[in-house]
Amino acid sequence: MDGLRKPFQGVSNILRFNWHFYMFAFGATAAIAVAGVGVEDILRYVCIGTAVAIGSSMLVSLLVSFYVYDASGLYRLDWLAAANLGPDGKMLSIHAGFDETTSLLRARYPRALWTVMDFYDPAKHTEISIKRARRSYPPSPDDVRVSTSKLPLSSASVDAIFVLLAAHEIRDEQERFTFFAELHRVLKMGGRIVVLEHLRDRPNALAYTLGVFHFIGERSWLALFDRAGLRIAQRLKPNRFMTCFVLEKHVATS
Repeated sequence: MDGLRKPFQGVSNILRFNWHFYMFAFGATAAIAVAGVGVEDILRYVCIGTAVAIGSSMLVSLLVSFYVYDASGLYRLDWLAAANLGPDGKMLSIHAGFDETTSLLRARYPRALWTVMDFYDPAKHTEISIKRARRSYPPSPDDVRVSTSKLPLSSASVDAIFVLLAAHEIRDEQERFTFFAELHRVLKMGGRIVVLEHLRDRPNALAYTLGVFHFIGERSWLALFDRAGLRIAQRLKPNRFMTCFVLEKHVATS
Protein backbone atom coordinates (compact mmCIF):
# COMPACT_ATOMS: atom_id res chain seq x y z
CA MET A 1 0.00 0.00 0.00
CA ASP A 2 2.94 2.35 0.34
CA GLY A 3 3.02 2.15 -3.46
CA LEU A 4 0.67 5.13 -3.21
CA ARG A 5 3.68 7.11 -1.98
CA LYS A 6 6.61 8.35 -4.05
CA PRO A 7 10.23 7.35 -3.35
CA PHE A 8 11.85 9.65 -0.76
CA GLN A 9 8.50 11.34 -0.13
CA GLY A 10 8.94 11.28 3.63
CA VAL A 11 12.38 12.84 3.88
CA SER A 12 11.65 15.32 1.09
CA ASN A 13 8.54 16.50 2.95
CA ILE A 14 10.59 16.99 6.11
CA LEU A 15 13.03 19.18 4.19
CA ARG A 16 10.22 21.08 2.49
CA PHE A 17 8.22 21.77 5.64
CA ASN A 18 11.19 22.42 7.97
CA TRP A 19 13.62 24.13 5.62
CA HIS A 20 14.03 27.06 8.03
CA PHE A 21 15.55 24.75 10.65
CA TYR A 22 18.01 23.21 8.18
CA MET A 23 18.92 26.59 6.72
CA PHE A 24 19.63 27.91 10.22
CA ALA A 25 21.73 24.86 11.07
CA PHE A 26 23.61 25.09 7.76
CA GLY A 27 24.24 28.80 8.30
CA ALA A 28 25.47 28.19 11.85
CA THR A 29 27.77 25.44 10.64
CA ALA A 30 29.21 27.66 7.91
CA ALA A 31 29.65 30.63 10.26
CA ILE A 32 31.45 28.57 12.89
CA ALA A 33 33.69 26.98 10.27
CA VAL A 34 34.62 30.39 8.85
CA ALA A 35 35.24 31.72 12.37
CA GLY A 36 37.63 28.84 12.93
CA VAL A 37 39.83 30.02 10.08
CA GLY A 38 40.61 33.26 11.87
CA VAL A 39 41.66 31.81 15.22
CA GLU A 40 44.53 29.70 16.35
CA ASP A 41 45.32 26.66 18.43
CA ILE A 42 42.56 25.25 20.64
CA LEU A 43 39.83 27.64 19.47
CA ARG A 44 40.29 26.48 15.90
CA TYR A 45 39.76 22.87 16.94
CA VAL A 46 36.73 23.86 19.01
CA CYS A 47 35.20 25.61 16.00
CA ILE A 48 35.95 22.69 13.68
CA GLY A 49 34.57 20.19 16.18
CA THR A 50 31.41 22.24 16.70
CA ALA A 51 30.81 22.63 12.96
CA VAL A 52 31.32 18.90 12.40
CA ALA A 53 28.95 18.08 15.29
CA ILE A 54 26.16 20.30 13.92
CA GLY A 55 26.62 19.05 10.36
CA SER A 56 26.68 15.42 11.53
CA SER A 57 23.52 15.84 13.59
CA MET A 58 21.68 17.25 10.55
CA LEU A 59 22.83 14.35 8.42
CA VAL A 60 21.89 11.78 11.05
CA SER A 61 18.40 13.27 11.46
CA LEU A 62 17.80 13.10 7.71
CA LEU A 63 19.10 9.52 7.47
CA VAL A 64 16.88 8.44 10.36
CA SER A 65 13.92 10.24 8.79
CA PHE A 66 14.55 8.43 5.52
CA TYR A 67 14.60 5.12 7.37
CA VAL A 68 11.47 5.91 9.41
CA TYR A 69 9.27 7.39 6.70
CA ASP A 70 10.61 5.85 3.48
CA ALA A 71 12.52 2.63 4.16
CA SER A 72 10.99 1.00 7.25
CA GLY A 73 7.67 0.03 5.68
CA LEU A 74 5.77 2.37 8.00
CA TYR A 75 3.22 3.29 5.36
CA ARG A 76 2.60 -0.29 4.29
CA LEU A 77 0.70 -0.51 7.60
CA ASP A 78 1.58 -4.21 7.97
CA TRP A 79 2.26 -3.53 11.65
CA LEU A 80 -1.47 -2.87 12.10
CA ALA A 81 -2.18 -6.58 11.65
CA ALA A 82 -1.08 -7.13 15.25
CA ALA A 83 -3.79 -4.74 16.47
CA ASN A 84 -6.45 -7.31 15.51
CA LEU A 85 -8.94 -4.71 14.30
CA GLY A 86 -12.09 -5.89 12.60
CA PRO A 87 -12.30 -5.43 8.83
CA ASP A 88 -15.47 -3.37 8.90
CA GLY A 89 -17.56 -1.17 11.17
CA LYS A 90 -17.42 2.58 11.69
CA MET A 91 -13.88 3.92 11.54
CA LEU A 92 -12.64 7.43 12.20
CA SER A 93 -9.36 8.97 11.02
CA ILE A 94 -8.37 12.23 12.70
CA HIS A 95 -5.48 14.40 11.54
CA ALA A 96 -3.92 17.75 12.41
CA GLY A 97 -4.22 19.37 9.00
CA PHE A 98 -1.77 17.16 7.10
CA ASP A 99 -3.13 13.73 6.24
CA GLU A 100 -0.80 11.11 4.76
CA THR A 101 -2.53 8.02 6.11
CA THR A 102 -6.29 8.01 5.50
CA SER A 103 -6.00 6.84 1.89
CA LEU A 104 -3.76 3.99 3.07
CA LEU A 105 -6.16 3.10 5.88
CA ARG A 106 -9.09 3.07 3.46
CA ALA A 107 -7.18 0.67 1.23
CA ARG A 108 -6.41 -1.59 4.18
CA TYR A 109 -9.99 -1.56 5.52
CA PRO A 110 -12.11 -1.12 2.38
CA ARG A 111 -15.26 -2.55 3.99
CA ALA A 112 -15.31 0.00 6.81
CA LEU A 113 -17.54 3.07 6.90
CA TRP A 114 -15.06 5.95 7.09
CA THR A 115 -15.24 9.44 8.55
CA VAL A 116 -12.24 11.79 8.33
CA MET A 117 -11.81 14.75 10.68
CA ASP A 118 -9.34 17.64 10.72
CA PHE A 119 -8.78 19.38 14.07
CA TYR A 120 -6.24 21.93 12.82
CA ASP A 121 -6.84 25.38 14.31
CA PRO A 122 -4.28 28.00 13.20
CA ALA A 123 -4.91 29.99 16.37
CA LYS A 124 -3.92 27.03 18.58
CA HIS A 125 -1.70 24.83 16.42
CA THR A 126 0.92 27.30 15.32
CA GLU A 127 3.73 25.06 13.98
CA ILE A 128 5.00 26.59 10.73
CA SER A 129 5.61 23.10 9.31
CA ILE A 130 1.87 22.30 9.44
CA LYS A 131 1.02 25.53 7.64
CA ARG A 132 3.48 24.68 4.87
CA ALA A 133 2.19 21.12 4.67
CA ARG A 134 -1.39 22.34 4.24
CA ARG A 135 -0.31 24.61 1.41
CA SER A 136 1.45 21.73 -0.35
CA TYR A 137 -1.23 19.14 0.40
CA PRO A 138 -4.59 20.88 0.89
CA PRO A 139 -7.04 18.84 2.99
CA SER A 140 -9.86 17.06 1.24
CA PRO A 141 -13.09 19.06 1.02
CA ASP A 142 -14.81 15.97 2.41
CA ASP A 143 -12.88 16.16 5.68
CA VAL A 144 -14.96 17.36 8.62
CA ARG A 145 -13.42 20.37 10.35
CA VAL A 146 -13.73 19.86 14.10
CA SER A 147 -12.65 21.28 17.42
CA THR A 148 -10.51 19.16 19.73
CA SER A 149 -13.07 19.87 22.46
CA LYS A 150 -16.13 18.51 20.66
CA LEU A 151 -16.44 15.83 18.00
CA PRO A 152 -19.78 15.85 16.11
CA LEU A 153 -20.50 12.18 16.79
CA SER A 154 -22.84 10.31 19.07
CA SER A 155 -21.44 8.65 22.19
CA ALA A 156 -20.27 5.05 21.74
CA SER A 157 -20.73 5.20 17.96
CA VAL A 158 -17.27 4.37 16.53
CA ASP A 159 -15.51 1.00 16.32
CA ALA A 160 -11.97 2.22 15.61
CA ILE A 161 -10.24 5.58 15.76
CA PHE A 162 -6.87 6.35 14.15
CA VAL A 163 -4.80 9.32 15.32
CA LEU A 164 -1.54 8.78 13.47
CA LEU A 165 1.29 11.28 13.97
CA ALA A 166 -1.19 14.00 14.90
CA ALA A 167 -1.96 14.12 18.63
CA HIS A 168 1.40 15.67 19.56
CA GLU A 169 0.43 18.76 17.58
CA ILE A 170 -1.97 19.56 20.44
CA ARG A 171 0.66 21.32 22.55
CA ASP A 172 -1.56 22.33 25.49
CA GLU A 173 -1.96 19.52 28.04
CA GLN A 174 -5.53 20.38 29.01
CA GLU A 175 -6.59 20.60 25.37
CA ARG A 176 -4.95 17.24 24.75
CA PHE A 177 -6.86 15.69 27.67
CA THR A 178 -10.16 17.16 26.44
CA PHE A 179 -9.48 15.68 23.01
CA PHE A 180 -8.81 12.19 24.38
CA ALA A 181 -11.84 12.44 26.62
CA GLU A 182 -13.85 13.04 23.44
CA LEU A 183 -12.25 10.01 21.81
CA HIS A 184 -13.27 8.00 24.88
CA ARG A 185 -16.84 9.30 24.59
CA VAL A 186 -17.38 8.42 20.94
CA LEU A 187 -15.62 5.02 21.09
CA LYS A 188 -17.75 1.92 21.47
CA MET A 189 -17.05 -0.42 24.34
CA GLY A 190 -14.69 -3.00 22.85
CA GLY A 191 -13.50 -0.52 20.23
CA ARG A 192 -9.90 0.57 19.73
CA ILE A 193 -8.01 3.85 19.42
CA VAL A 194 -4.73 3.65 17.49
CA VAL A 195 -2.25 6.39 18.43
CA LEU A 196 1.07 6.52 16.56
CA GLU A 197 3.83 8.84 17.77
CA HIS A 198 7.51 9.49 18.14
CA LEU A 199 8.37 9.56 21.85
CA ARG A 200 10.67 11.93 23.66
CA ASP A 201 13.11 9.12 24.39
CA ARG A 202 16.77 8.26 23.94
CA PRO A 203 16.64 6.90 20.34
CA ASN A 204 14.74 9.96 19.12
CA ALA A 205 16.99 12.31 21.10
CA LEU A 206 20.06 10.77 19.45
CA ALA A 207 18.41 11.03 16.05
CA TYR A 208 16.82 14.47 16.26
CA THR A 209 18.79 16.24 19.06
CA LEU A 210 16.82 19.39 20.03
CA GLY A 211 13.98 18.33 17.73
CA VAL A 212 13.06 15.65 20.26
CA PHE A 213 11.39 18.32 22.40
CA HIS A 214 8.63 18.52 19.79
CA PHE A 215 7.64 15.01 20.85
CA ILE A 216 5.92 14.00 24.10
CA GLY A 217 7.41 11.65 26.67
CA GLU A 218 5.99 8.22 27.39
CA ARG A 219 5.11 9.07 31.00
CA SER A 220 3.02 12.01 29.83
CA TRP A 221 1.17 9.84 27.33
CA LEU A 222 0.49 7.14 29.92
CA ALA A 223 -0.79 9.67 32.46
CA LEU A 224 -3.02 11.21 29.79
CA PHE A 225 -4.49 7.88 28.73
CA ASP A 226 -5.23 6.91 32.32
CA ARG A 227 -6.84 10.26 33.09
CA ALA A 228 -9.00 9.98 29.96
CA GLY A 229 -10.29 6.55 31.03
CA LEU A 230 -8.24 4.61 28.51
CA ARG A 231 -5.81 1.75 28.93
CA ILE A 232 -3.23 0.20 26.65
CA ALA A 233 -4.47 -2.99 25.05
CA GLN A 234 -1.33 -3.36 22.92
CA ARG A 235 1.91 -1.55 22.26
CA LEU A 236 3.37 -1.90 18.76
CA LYS A 237 6.72 -0.81 17.30
CA PRO A 238 6.41 -0.08 13.55
CA ASN A 239 10.11 0.80 13.68
CA ARG A 240 12.78 1.63 16.27
CA PHE A 241 11.83 5.31 16.47
CA MET A 242 8.03 5.07 16.64
CA THR A 243 5.55 3.69 19.13
CA CYS A 244 1.94 2.77 18.52
CA PHE A 245 -0.48 2.62 21.45
CA VAL A 246 -3.65 0.60 20.87
CA LEU A 247 -6.11 1.85 23.47
CA GLU A 248 -9.44 0.65 24.82
CA LYS A 249 -11.98 2.04 27.26
CA HIS A 250 -11.19 1.45 30.89
CA VAL A 251 -13.13 3.78 33.20
CA ALA A 252 -15.21 6.93 32.96
CA THR A 253 -13.32 10.19 32.47
CA SER A 254 -12.59 12.47 35.41
